Amino acid sequence: MSKTLNRPVRILVAKVGLDGHDRGAKVIATALRDAGMEVIYTGLRQTPEMVVNAALQEDVDAIGVSILSGAHMTVFPKIMALLKEKKMNDVLLTGGGIIPEDDMETLNEMGTGKLFPPGTTFGEISNYIKNWVADNRDF
Repeated sequence: MSKTLNRPVRILVAKVGLDGHDRGAKVIATALRDAGMEVIYTGLRQTPEMVVNAALQEDVDAIGVSILSGAHMTVFPKIMALLKEKKMNDVLLTGGGIIPEDDMETLNEMGTGKLFPPGTTFGEISNYIKNWVADNRDF
């Protein structure tokens, strides 16, 4: 059972690398905002360093990476390493896009949060993020 949040979840939605398709990220960002979250969208062509620095500056609870480029096995581990380096161990790293199921499992075992394939409902994504933040962040 999750604790009740006494403030909105702050999430940074990011597009990393040369992936120029951001319609899905914008749709997710809007859905998360409509679910009551404070959303910071980084825009296209971010580096993992830019994403983690923005997350630190914005004091976010979660980072959601939208990825369609096939670089997920490089991007997620790099962001996880940077989060650890900056002692941001209580920030959820989640995301979605075109990620094979086996790779999702490997990334989850490495420490990412749940990763969402195309077709996942907005409610499932927002509920997961809200519940994770309520259970894992100190307020």
